[in-house]
Amino acid sequence: MVQQAEEPNDVLDEPTRAVPARRTRRKARLAAMLVYAALLAVWIDLLGIPNDTLQVFLWLWVGTIAWNVEAEPRYHLSFLRDWWLPVVGLVIYFYSRGLTDELGLPVHITMPIRVDEWLGGGVTPTERLQDAWCGDPCTKDSEPRWYDLFFTTVYATHFLAGLTIAAVLWVRSRHEWMKWMRRYLGISFGALVVYILYPMAPPWMASEQGYMGEVTRITSRGWSDIGLDRVDLILQGVGNPVAAMPSLHAGISFLIAMYAVQRLRTPWRFVLLLYPLAMSTALVYFAEHYVIDVLAGALLAFLVLAAASAWERRRDPDTPRR
Repeated sequence: MVQQAEEPNDVLDEPTRAVPARRTRRKARLAAMLVYAALLAVWIDLLGIPNDTLQVFLWLWVGTIAWNVEAEPRYHLSFLRDWWLPVVGLVIYFYSRGLTDELGLPVHITMPIRVDEWLGGGVTPTERLQDAWCGDPCTKDSEPRWYDLFFTTVYATHFLAGLTIAAVLWVRSRHEWMKWMRRYLGISFGALVVYILYPMAPPWMASEQGYMGEVTRITSRGWSDIGLDRVDLILQGVGNPVAAMPSLHAGISFLIAMYAVQRLRTPWRFVLLLYPLAMSTALVYFAEHYVIDVLAGALLAFLVLAAASAWERRRDPDTPRR
């Protein structure tokens, strides 16, 4: 029997976690995961893909229960003990982000347009991509192209990927889970600080207000023919259209790819860099973000990774440099 190591009380401090005292048999795991997949499929069909933090957290918890279905209840409850503080932090971020556009600070509009025009040789990359790919007329209700489906799917992974990685790491190694959550929370709150200090209109809003050429927000168009949608079932009605600089969609995709390149040893790990490339293209094409927002998100991801690594080396001088 595997004994549970003693753990400190600090949820995101030192690396021990509860381990199942009884190993789940392969057949039991397979049956439980099939039931879990069927329930999730029904949920998605009836309500939509889980999109908000609490809903994703609950489905991930159920997933870990299914994975170790024969573990004792104490093991499954340890998921709540470990995750409650990070999830509360993410909920605070979610609502704080939604309130930053009500602080009365001026919304910046022209700076990113001028920068992107310079990067695009006189025309913003968003206008160039929509002229080339969107069709005429370019509307969110017009017939989607095959790459619209691809880019909409890539865009939607933002709401699931970071926490799904966290759940996999929690099952495998609480030490790695803590490292990842430290970075995930760090980039979320780092972006929040900039949203507060520098509210900025995204391309679709600037276009609606006549500051740049005609572009359309077509983010959901790729799924229009297959009946999929994302749903905020628990945390509803909170959004901030001027929380655009930096792009957290781009930032987290870069964080995922760079952290994987940093931690993995297979030469195939560099293929993961295609993920932020696809995400960044989707964001610019869909008129959700400027290129400068994407670059700011990548820079924020790099700074968070560097700061977290430096902090961990300072706490544990034996930690290898990567």
